[in-house]
Amino acid sequence: MNSFIVMQGETYQEERNAEVLWSPRVDKSGMIPHSWKRMQELKKGDIVFHYVKGFLVAISHVREDCKHGTKPKSTDEQQDSTEEAFIARAVYRELDNPLSIKAFFREIEPLLPVKYAAFQEDASGNSGYLYPCNEELAMKFLELISALNIFTLEVEQLELSMEVIKKTEHDPLISLIAEAELQIKTKMRRGKEQFRESLLPLWNGECPLCGIGIDAVLKATHAKPWKDSSAEERLDAFNGILLCANHAALYSAGFIAFTGGGSLRISSQIPEEHYPTYQLKRGIKIPVSPEHALYLRWHKRIVFAELPKVKLLVNQQ
Repeated sequence: MNSFIVMQGETYQEERNAEVLWSPRVDKSGMIPHSWKRMQELKKGDIVFHYVKGFLVAISHVREDCKHGTKPKSTDEQQDSTEEAFIARAVYRELDNPLSIKAFFREIEPLLPVKYAAFQEDASGNSGYLYPCNEELAMKFLELISALNIFTLEVEQLELSMEVIKKTEHDPLISLIAEAELQIKTKMRRGKEQFRESLLPLWNGECPLCGIGIDAVLKATHAKPWKDSSAEERLDAFNGILLCANHAALYSAGFIAFTGGGSLRISSQIPEEHYPTYQLKRGIKIPVSPEHALYLRWHKRIVFAELPKVKLLVNQQ
């Protein structure tokens, strides 16, 4: 199961009534924009979050794989359209309390991919139709939607009759969210377990920066993060380094990076006098393969170069 974000705006009501997602197959220049082409990735069982004018207003469950067809007839058209389209049937579940992207953007923004993000830096939606939604972002959406729609409902019903409560337990939205959360968590857990197992032999079961070999504190750390990686890249053993928990945190946050050849780079935000505190040394070079280079350079260019200004806490005693 995969997740997506659809930007519908004025088309939402008609598409909801028709229980479809659709986009033209080509634009006026004969090209296929990425947000239309992505329609072909929709498969039966996928989850779609519906964005309209600043809010997620519904979640839908795709009923069948995307197909080629013609544009669905709208209410103001007198005859069927002949415009070629990508079409996927979906069951819409509207939210009683829509989720404001702007209100929760501080939690959402870190989970957006560098490429093909559905939202801009000011929390407004990008133009286009269908955008990818990685598992971490999907889980955040489900968490926020649940807080606004399910937990609030449960509190309101504490004093209601058991009959009403039983009816709520079978609410289609609640069932959809619960099933989606289970599938996403399972997919992420299995993927991360497989990724970790593939890294252990490459790094001889120890952190290359400090030599710690205690399995419980070693973390398989992606160079190109989960949110930015394709399904294949997420499981590629060369897209990561086995690091102790401390160095893994520094690497993921962009305080350290490595060149394509494995040479350590340390952020200027870490004062040199604090290097011993973090067990860092200039000139360290870790053993890497040529296959690591592309991922290490991506991390150094994107994560390390765009490091946010975060204050490091150092024990001064």
